[in-house]
Amino acid sequence: MSGYNAVSAKNTENAPNGNGLYSQTVAFSHYNNLSAQLPIDPKTGQLVAGGVKEQAEQCFNNIKAIVDSIDHLMSDIVRITVFVKDIKDVDAVDAVYKTFFPTYVPSRTTVAVAALPMDALVQVEALVTHGEGTIPNAPQAGDLIKLTNNTANAPTSPLSTQTVAFSHYNNLSAQLPIDPKTGRLVTGGVKEQTAQSLKNIKAILESIDVPFDDIVKINIFLKNLADTEAVNEVYSTFFPDSAIARTVAYVPARTVVAAAALPMDALVQIEAVVSHGDGTPPQAIEDRHGIVIWANNTDNAPKSPLSTQTVAFSHYNHLSAQLPLDPNSGQMVAGGVKEQAEQCLKNIKAIVESIDHVMDDIVKVNIFVKNIADMDAVDEAYKTFFPGGAPARRTVGVSALPNDALIQIDAIVGNAEGTPPKA
Repeated sequence: MSGYNAVSAKNTENAPNGNGLYSQTVAFSHYNNLSAQLPIDPKTGQLVAGGVKEQAEQCFNNIKAIVDSIDHLMSDIVRITVFVKDIKDVDAVDAVYKTFFPTYVPSRTTVAVAALPMDALVQVEALVTHGEGTIPNAPQAGDLIKLTNNTANAPTSPLSTQTVAFSHYNNLSAQLPIDPKTGRLVTGGVKEQTAQSLKNIKAILESIDVPFDDIVKINIFLKNLADTEAVNEVYSTFFPDSAIARTVAYVPARTVVAAAALPMDALVQIEAVVSHGDGTPPQAIEDRHGIVIWANNTDNAPKSPLSTQTVAFSHYNHLSAQLPLDPNSGQMVAGGVKEQAEQCLKNIKAIVESIDHVMDDIVKVNIFVKNIADMDAVDEAYKTFFPGGAPARRTVGVSALPNDALIQIDAIVGNAEGTPPKA
């Protein structure tokens, strides 16, 4: 990548270190991508004493320490993701959350997962603005501001903003299948719930004059992975959304995650990352088509008609989650979790290289494992792809994965050149 924007990985002694496997925060262009924070006391390296409330406090204290260390504020956070072991603990987590966000609230996703590292009860992740960009020794667009938006046509919450825009992205809160008129889950099964979640996303986008096809990444959290086929049936009626998108068969990058439980006992919850072509004033308004979405697939990684391997917009490439599939055979690779982790990362490397980037351009890696105890074997493979341990990282244990895989990995990659229209 060119030196115009540089990947900037940072660590502070005031938060848990990544033991050489990952960085606490990695900045590129206008965002800081933080590693998911466990309730670890940075002085001892151990989980804090107490229950979920104390653990949540430590997670947020760690995030605050990282944010402080890069000269930012908690109000610079645009999105929070909360992973809990038990969905019943969310109320206790929320009580802590309110003390860190007393007025402004970012967009948010809450999900219960099968397991967390160190047998923690909670893990919290944050995405933070980076107003100065990451041009070496040259401040960039320092007058960017966040834009928050809520519409009555989608569910509202005092704990989250429906969408928070900064620079060239809108970060949406995960949408539950709630009817905004009643505040309750829609009647019906997973198909009806999927349709409502996507309708809520569409309503939010319409409220900020952004078309549905400006979505670059979709994350689907499912209570039962066996419902994937039913979800896909509905999903295919929403994507592609426009005539232009249908002509090129555009679909966003996508990750499907098995949730142990979801708020309100929902069957599905959907999160979206959306392009924001005009930036965020008071910077000068750009031509709406001055930056375009570039979708790319390569034969050297597994393909799917429901997702694009990588979707670039402005300074980021968003990759679909990669399973341990051999792209030549379409089958799972032989071996155990170490071999499967290697194949996932090989697929990511093939995608990254197909867009003329390198693994060092990756700013964030998200790992989903069937058995959290497998992480030592996963890390053996991981170190060979990231010997410097630069990217930020998230690890969660899930009850199931597509194709009965043992591991699934997705990534966010810097895109130094941006995505201006082709000459």
